[in-house]
Amino acid sequence: MAIEFEGNTIDTTATGYLTDINDWSENLGVYIAEDEGIEMTDRHWDVVKYLRSEFIENGGNQPNTRNMNKDMGKIWGEKISSKELFDLFPGGPSKQAGRIGGLPESRRKGGY
Repeated sequence: MAIEFEGNTIDTTATGYLTDINDWSENLGVYIAEDEGIEMTDRHWDVVKYLRSEFIENGGNQPNTRNMNKDMGKIWGEKISSKELFDLFPGGPSKQAGRIGGLPESRRKGGY
């Protein structure tokens, strides 16, 4: 599959994940989010940037929801529940935010 974006063809997997993390840009992230019915807010970007940072700077780490709750709570200075992350990314915080962030599909079995 592929996305046509700003005059370029960007390859994706059958499930919509970029095949090359280097093809990602914030504008592309907005485009993918809009396609998924998400309007990006500062909190959305915080999650996407956190996931990208974990993946790029921490050896391909793809945090599960429990770790995301803890780490986003530290970033936002408040206790975060899974519901709050799922409200931001109804398709699953790590999976949908990862897709919007141009990361590879997580092969973990979900959740907590």
